[in-house]
Amino acid sequence: MAFEKAVVFGCGQEEYAVPVDQVVSIEKLERVTPIPHLPNYLLGFTRIRGELVPVIDFQRVLYNQPSTGDLARIVVLNTDTVNYGLLVTEAKEILDFSENELKQMGLVNYAKTKYFTAVANLEDRMITCVDPKILVDSLEGIREIIAYLHKMLENEEKINA
Repeated sequence: MAFEKAVVFGCGQEEYAVPVDQVVSIEKLERVTPIPHLPNYLLGFTRIRGELVPVIDFQRVLYNQPSTGDLARIVVLNTDTVNYGLLVTEAKEILDFSENELKQMGLVNYAKTKYFTAVANLEDRMITCVDPKILVDSLEGIREIIAYLHKMLENEEKINA
Protein backbone atom coordinates (compact mmCIF):
# COMPACT_ATOMS: atom_id res chain seq x y z
CA MET A 1 0.00 0.00 0.00
CA ALA A 2 1.54 3.26 -1.14
CA PHE A 3 1.20 6.13 1.29
CA GLU A 4 3.35 8.75 -0.42
CA LYS A 5 0.38 11.16 -0.42
CA ALA A 6 -2.34 10.71 2.16
CA VAL A 7 -5.44 12.38 3.56
CA VAL A 8 -5.00 12.89 7.31
CA PHE A 9 -7.99 12.94 9.63
CA GLY A 10 -8.68 12.89 13.34
CA CYS A 11 -10.63 10.31 15.26
CA GLY A 12 -10.76 10.55 19.02
CA GLN A 13 -7.45 12.05 20.12
CA GLU A 14 -5.42 10.31 17.39
CA GLU A 15 -4.57 11.01 13.76
CA TYR A 16 -5.00 8.56 10.91
CA ALA A 17 -4.32 8.61 7.17
CA VAL A 18 -5.68 6.93 4.05
CA PRO A 19 -4.08 7.02 0.57
CA VAL A 20 -5.26 10.08 -1.33
CA ASP A 21 -5.83 7.99 -4.49
CA GLN A 22 -8.61 6.08 -2.71
CA VAL A 23 -10.41 9.22 -1.50
CA VAL A 24 -13.33 10.19 -3.73
CA SER A 25 -14.35 13.26 -1.72
CA ILE A 26 -14.70 14.72 1.75
CA GLU A 27 -18.24 15.75 2.66
CA LYS A 28 -20.09 17.37 5.53
CA LEU A 29 -22.26 15.03 7.54
CA GLU A 30 -25.71 15.55 6.06
CA ARG A 31 -28.73 13.30 6.24
CA VAL A 32 -27.97 9.64 6.88
CA THR A 33 -30.88 7.19 6.69
CA PRO A 34 -30.53 4.64 9.49
CA ILE A 35 -31.55 1.03 8.82
CA PRO A 36 -32.72 -0.99 11.86
CA HIS A 37 -30.70 -3.96 13.15
CA LEU A 38 -27.43 -3.00 11.48
CA PRO A 39 -24.14 -3.28 13.37
CA ASN A 40 -23.54 -0.19 15.51
CA TYR A 41 -20.54 0.92 13.40
CA LEU A 42 -22.86 1.49 10.41
CA LEU A 43 -24.83 4.73 10.73
CA GLY A 44 -26.92 3.92 7.65
CA PHE A 45 -26.89 5.07 4.04
CA THR A 46 -26.60 8.49 2.44
CA ARG A 47 -26.58 9.86 -1.10
CA ILE A 48 -23.37 11.52 -2.15
CA ARG A 49 -23.42 12.96 -5.66
CA GLY A 50 -26.30 10.68 -6.56
CA GLU A 51 -24.61 7.50 -5.31
CA LEU A 52 -25.99 5.47 -2.41
CA VAL A 53 -23.14 5.06 0.10
CA PRO A 54 -22.97 3.18 3.44
CA VAL A 55 -21.57 5.38 6.23
CA ILE A 56 -19.21 3.74 8.72
CA ASP A 57 -18.43 5.60 11.96
CA PHE A 58 -14.67 5.12 12.44
CA GLN A 59 -14.80 6.21 16.07
CA ARG A 60 -17.35 3.44 16.78
CA VAL A 61 -15.08 0.91 15.04
CA LEU A 62 -12.09 1.97 17.14
CA TYR A 63 -13.51 3.17 20.47
CA ASN A 64 -17.21 2.15 20.41
CA GLN A 65 -18.21 5.82 20.73
CA PRO A 66 -20.02 7.96 18.14
CA SER A 67 -18.21 10.64 16.13
CA THR A 68 -19.69 14.01 16.98
CA GLY A 69 -18.98 17.69 16.58
CA ASP A 70 -19.20 20.42 13.98
CA LEU A 71 -15.95 19.31 12.33
CA ALA A 72 -17.12 15.72 11.69
CA ARG A 73 -16.74 14.77 8.03
CA ILE A 74 -17.42 11.82 5.76
CA VAL A 75 -14.33 10.69 3.85
CA VAL A 76 -15.74 8.85 0.83
CA LEU A 77 -13.42 5.97 -0.04
CA ASN A 78 -13.22 3.84 -3.16
CA THR A 79 -12.35 0.16 -2.88
CA ASP A 80 -12.86 -2.66 -5.36
CA THR A 81 -15.52 -4.07 -3.00
CA VAL A 82 -17.61 -0.97 -2.31
CA ASN A 83 -17.48 2.80 -2.12
CA TYR A 84 -18.23 3.84 1.45
CA GLY A 85 -18.19 6.88 3.66
CA LEU A 86 -15.94 6.87 6.72
CA LEU A 87 -17.25 9.26 9.36
CA VAL A 88 -14.32 10.90 11.14
CA THR A 89 -14.05 13.52 13.87
CA GLU A 90 -12.18 15.97 11.64
CA ALA A 91 -10.62 16.02 8.17
CA LYS A 92 -7.28 17.77 8.55
CA GLU A 93 -4.92 17.90 5.58
CA ILE A 94 -3.13 16.15 2.74
CA LEU A 95 0.46 15.17 3.56
CA ASP A 96 3.35 13.71 1.61
CA PHE A 97 5.19 10.99 3.53
CA SER A 98 8.75 9.99 2.74
CA GLU A 99 9.69 6.32 2.95
CA ASN A 100 11.89 6.85 6.01
CA GLU A 101 8.95 8.40 7.92
CA LEU A 102 6.82 5.25 7.49
CA LYS A 103 7.36 2.34 9.85
CA GLN A 104 5.63 -0.99 9.27
CA MET A 105 3.43 -2.04 12.16
CA GLY A 106 3.77 -5.31 14.00
CA LEU A 107 0.07 -5.02 14.82
CA VAL A 108 -0.82 -6.04 11.26
CA ASN A 109 -0.78 -9.60 12.60
CA TYR A 110 -3.34 -8.76 15.27
CA ALA A 111 -6.70 -9.83 13.81
CA LYS A 112 -8.66 -6.77 14.94
CA THR A 113 -6.23 -4.21 13.50
CA LYS A 114 -5.05 -5.69 10.20
CA TYR A 115 -6.15 -2.44 8.53
CA PHE A 116 -3.37 -0.50 10.34
CA THR A 117 -0.55 -0.90 7.85
CA ALA A 118 2.09 1.58 9.01
CA VAL A 119 2.81 4.52 11.27
CA ALA A 120 4.11 7.82 9.93
CA ASN A 121 6.63 8.90 12.55
CA LEU A 122 6.89 12.65 12.03
CA GLU A 123 8.91 15.11 14.09
CA ASP A 124 6.03 16.28 16.29
CA ARG A 125 3.31 13.66 15.73
CA MET A 126 2.49 10.09 14.80
CA ILE A 127 -0.14 9.20 12.20
CA THR A 128 -1.50 5.67 11.80
CA CYS A 129 -1.99 4.58 8.17
CA VAL A 130 -5.22 2.74 7.38
CA ASP A 131 -5.92 0.51 4.37
CA PRO A 132 -9.56 1.29 3.39
CA LYS A 133 -10.16 -2.12 1.73
CA ILE A 134 -8.83 -4.16 4.65
CA LEU A 135 -10.84 -1.95 7.04
CA VAL A 136 -14.16 -2.51 5.27
CA ASP A 137 -13.46 -6.21 4.72
CA SER A 138 -12.66 -6.71 8.43
CA LEU A 139 -16.00 -5.42 9.71
CA GLU A 140 -18.41 -8.03 10.98
CA GLY A 141 -21.55 -8.32 8.85
CA ILE A 142 -20.24 -6.08 6.07
CA ARG A 143 -20.63 -8.71 3.33
CA GLU A 144 -24.39 -8.93 3.94
CA ILE A 145 -24.62 -5.14 3.99
CA ILE A 146 -22.74 -4.84 0.68
CA ALA A 147 -25.01 -7.51 -0.85
CA TYR A 148 -28.04 -5.52 0.39
CA LEU A 149 -26.60 -2.33 -1.10
CA HIS A 150 -26.01 -4.00 -4.49
CA LYS A 151 -29.60 -5.32 -4.44
CA MET A 152 -30.93 -1.81 -3.69
CA LEU A 153 -28.87 -0.38 -6.57
CA GLU A 154 -30.15 -3.05 -8.98
CA ASN A 155 -33.75 -2.26 -8.00
CA GLU A 156 -33.04 1.46 -8.49
CA GLU A 157 -31.64 0.77 -11.98
CA LYS A 158 -34.75 -1.26 -12.91
CA ILE A 159 -37.04 1.57 -11.76
CA ASN A 160 -35.04 4.18 -13.70
CA ALA A 161 -34.79 2.03 -16.86
